[in-house]
This record gives sequence, structure tokens and C-alpha cells, in this order.
Amino acid sequence: MMKINTIINRYIFMEMLAPFCLSVLFFTFVFLMAQMIEIANWIVNYNINIVDVLMMIIFTTPYFLIFILPMSIMMSVLLTFLQLSGDNEITALKCGGHSIYGLLPPVILFCLIGFCFTIFITIYGMPWGSQAMKALTYKVASSNVDIGLKERTFNDSFEGVMLYVNNIDIKDKSLIDVFIEDKRQKKIVTTVIAPRGKLFSQPDKFVFHLQLYNGTIYQMNREDRIANSINFDTYNLSLDLQNSLLAEKEKGKHRTEMSLGELKTYIHTYPTKDKGYYKAVMELHRKFSLPFACIALGLLAMPLGVQSKSAKRSFGLILGLFFFLLYYLLLSAGTVFGKTGTIPPEVGMWFPNFIMGSTGLYFLFRTVKERPLQINNMFMSLQRSLKNLVNRKRRS
Repeated sequence: MMKINTIINRYIFMEMLAPFCLSVLFFTFVFLMAQMIEIANWIVNYNINIVDVLMMIIFTTPYFLIFILPMSIMMSVLLTFLQLSGDNEITALKCGGHSIYGLLPPVILFCLIGFCFTIFITIYGMPWGSQAMKALTYKVASSNVDIGLKERTFNDSFEGVMLYVNNIDIKDKSLIDVFIEDKRQKKIVTTVIAPRGKLFSQPDKFVFHLQLYNGTIYQMNREDRIANSINFDTYNLSLDLQNSLLAEKEKGKHRTEMSLGELKTYIHTYPTKDKGYYKAVMELHRKFSLPFACIALGLLAMPLGVQSKSAKRSFGLILGLFFFLLYYLLLSAGTVFGKTGTIPPEVGMWFPNFIMGSTGLYFLFRTVKERPLQINNMFMSLQRSLKNLVNRKRRS
């Protein structure tokens, strides 16, 4: 009978902890760096409270942790076995009568812990983060509506009003080249064009006043088919954000905010199998398929680390990123085809795990049988092919 609590298994398990923690910190830092410019913009130009910014980061953390944890599990297993192979510890264990299968218990236990932690985040963390983020967004929007305005983008945050701004002057918060389409009146569509405007807020009342200068108002009665235009020096337009927020709340929870039970009920009571239905089914299966990636990628990483004896850690990092990128590409393809119903949503979410898990088991079988995977040769051939391709393009 295979013993789990042995010195070797404890040693391997402890060796995986350090690279796992470093991987989580590194990839979390990478994800946050992608948002750092926008966060700095909020703090400097919009005077957003630093506490609110930190809370936004905390609330969005569960979303990217569900990708970071499987990636970190894979990298920690891969780097650990790369080190064991490079230090000839795997060879010493084999000489001592220890098989590759005997090294699986700490890896499986490590992957199962990652699986449990990730599934906790997908089931409980993500709905909590999504709801808390929405509530905080409403709070921030009540006093900083201009944070939601983006240049050269149509903004429909206000009910019945479409707002377009070509440029925003950060210094005095003025809006340059403003276009507004107002459909709040049933029969009349009002279009306002102005070269400059300014936004003033009443945070306690969720009301904002847009003051426009030297523009033109175009009005059209759709029933009577009457149109007219008016030039103005100053024009004030009131925008009620509270009605928009109430309308958003009345729509109910988004599928990412639903608990597991709510999501199942939503799917069973959905009237038709359209795009919304497929997205909900995919969200349900994603809560389990992404955590299972910890196991599939962890099993794949072990034989890769054992076989890449002569490789450096930098090679192991590239190798791990390559296979995770392949997993993510398969997941993205499954998401695209699953949303449209081209393939069943279940297949789209679980197919990447099947590919990675099957590849890992195949690699493990070859490793136990002492059959080389030729990983180094494969990547060297790929590198030579890329160099030849680049040289041909330069010559042409």
C-alpha cells in the first residue's frame, strides 16, 4: 500500500510551497499592473479615495485568482520537479527503488488543495466580489460621474440619454465636442451638439447637470414628422443617475453575481435556448472546470519537470507558460463556440481539461516507462524554425 505521509512526500510537498507562493504573487502583480495606469488616473485626476481604490482591487481579485491559482499550481509542480531532476534527486530515488508513481501523492494532494481553494472562490468569492464591486461602483459614481466617461466612446449610463465626448480636459474637467441624444420624451428625439461643456454633480441626490456652450439643439417629432433646430449660448441638461441605477437593480442579478443554487434555478427557468441561456450554462460549468484545471495542469507539469533534466528554470517557466497559454486558447475557443451554441457549453468548458489531463497522463506513462518526451529537442526545432522564418523574411 502506498504511504502518503513519508519523508520524501513531505519533502516534495514543502518544496512546492515556495514556488507556488512566488507564482501567485508574481502573476497577481502582473494582473494588477495592467490596471495600475487606470488606478493612478482615478487617484490623481478624480480624487478617488485610496480606500475605495483598495476595495476595488480586493473585489476584483477573485476574478483573476481563478486563473492565477491553476497557473501557479502548474508552475510550482513544474519548477519543483525541474530542480529535483537537475540535482539528480529523481535518479537517486529511482536507484533506491522509488518509482515515479510513488512521487504522485504529494502532487495530487497539492493539486487537490488548489482545486478546493479555487472552487471556493468560483462558488462564493466571485458572486461576493461582483455584488460588492457593483455597490461600490454606485457609491463612487454618485460623486464622480466623470470617471465613467471615456473619450470617443458612447456612454449610456443615464436612462434615455446617449452621451458622446470626443475629448476630456483633465485640468478643468471640461468636455470637448459633445454629442447628446435624448430620448426621455416619448414622441420627441432631441439631439444636442456643442463644442464644449462641463459636468456638475449633486452626489446626495444622484443628479448631474451638464452645462453646454455655443451649440445647437435639433428636435424631431417622430409622430408628426416635424423637425426644428435652435442655436444656444448656454444650455443646461439634467441627468438623473438614480433612475438608471434603480432600473439596473430591477433587472436582477447578473449571472456572475448568482450563487450556485440561483444559477441552476435561472437555467432551469430560462424560457428559450438563446445566447443568454448558453452563457448561463457556461458560467455554471466554469465554476467547476476552472478549479479542475489545477489537477489537469498539475499532472501535466510533473512528467514535464522529470523529463526536462538538463533544462534551466527559465526553460521551465517558458514551458509552463506555453502549455497554460495552450490551455487558455482552448478555453477561449470553447467559450466563443459555446456562447453561440455551435458546440455544447459543457464541451467548451471541459474540453481544455480533457486535453491537458490526457496529455499529462500520456506523458506520465512514457516517463514511468523511461521513454523520452524529447521536450528539449521539440523546442529547439521550433526555435530553429522561427529563426529560419525570420531570416527568410529579412532576405525577401
